[in-house]
Amino acid sequence: MATFATFQRLKDKGVAALKAGDYIAAKPYLIQAAECMIELAEENPDDAERAEQESYARELIELARDCDRKARAGTRGRSNRDRARDDEDEGPSADDWIVKDKPNVRFEDIAGLDDVKDEIQLKMIHPFRHPDLARKYGIDVGGGMLLFGPPGTGKTMIAKAVATELDATMFVISPAQIMSKWVGEAEQNVQKLFDAAKAEEKAVIFMDEVEALVPKRRGQQSTVMQRVVPQILQELEGFDRKAGRALLFLGATNEPWQLDPAMMRPGRLDVKVYVPLPDAAARFRLLEIYLGKRPLDDDVDFARLVELTAGYSGADIKAIASRSASRPFLESINGGAPRNINMEDILAVLEEMPPSVSPKDVAKYEQWAGTQA
Repeated sequence: MATFATFQRLKDKGVAALKAGDYIAAKPYLIQAAECMIELAEENPDDAERAEQESYARELIELARDCDRKARAGTRGRSNRDRARDDEDEGPSADDWIVKDKPNVRFEDIAGLDDVKDEIQLKMIHPFRHPDLARKYGIDVGGGMLLFGPPGTGKTMIAKAVATELDATMFVISPAQIMSKWVGEAEQNVQKLFDAAKAEEKAVIFMDEVEALVPKRRGQQSTVMQRVVPQILQELEGFDRKAGRALLFLGATNEPWQLDPAMMRPGRLDVKVYVPLPDAAARFRLLEIYLGKRPLDDDVDFARLVELTAGYSGADIKAIASRSASRPFLESINGGAPRNINMEDILAVLEEMPPSVSPKDVAKYEQWAGTQA
């Protein structure tokens, strides 16, 4: 079910990319924002409001079409060779747009989340490390995993840790790259991505905001999405899980309820892992990581800060540490004597900065997680 918050997020990203002149990235966000608004209009009992919403959706669709026109205009002045390349049916090589990485993050570097790490080790890491036992007990190797939960809880760090633990090449892809017209048709890009990953001995494909690429199809106006979703599903089901080749697809999302239900079936995203807000032990470790190496006054009480940061995400705690350090830093560059960060600095930042995730949002994630058990 579409929400206004989802529409707003997609629209803001599309408009921001449009203003920055990144028409390739803007188009898919604008299309999805329009589709979200169309669904909201369909559910609106007020005729006047519904008409206004439908009109707004049409404006967004026109903006998306305008992205194509502006992108094509951007090819003027380029060499014939470059323009010809864009027109090739196969599009450019995957190496031109797929980002490959060899991360160096291990599970021990991630604060807390012990239950999450144990579950991932059991379902994803151990079968690769013990292939003979996996074959003996009929345990599938590889497949798809969904990391879901509030923003700022470490989903990307977990994906990097999985790649590191497997000594695998990590493919970091965004939905905007897949949807880009500059690199061929979207469904062809999906195939190129998976083909590139399969060429590696060990590979982890990581896609953040995966719901933007595989949204609920719910009678969408976008024929592109109608083709891309089945292509993704086909590639996921095409994993050779018995060959001992390490190939994982990790999708991360802050809005798991927006995913197409077909992605949740066996053989696709087999493992669904809820990445919650950090508990007390994790918050203590995060405070050590982000504050511990800075000059601190003796009055900084980590135990109290652990209590005060209940409900804050890891990203929130990192921001708190940075803002707290900014206070004495600004005083120093304005002529004051350099001093350590004190408890008053941190408390002042906490007063100004509430948690980015509300209890209502947490309850929604927990409820969705319960439906997937």
